[in-house]
Amino acid sequence: MRRAAPPAEKQFDAFRASSLYCPRCQRAQPVDERLLLILPDGELYEYVCQFCWTQLGKRKVEQERPALII
Repeated sequence: MRRAAPPAEKQFDAFRASSLYCPRCQRAQPVDERLLLILPDGELYEYVCQFCWTQLGKRKVEQERPALII
């Protein structure tokens, strides 16, 4: 018996990069994820190369707002 695949939108709900292309190193390198900002609607992270600390990208994690009952 084969299991049904989860819906496509749920598969990549919490995507994180493990390596990205670094223009300074001229190849794909492992990255570190650092918290950059805490925003009212979520958190902003940046990806940096583990070897030369060049910023390679950003990721925003949005948090669900609780429903306001008035």
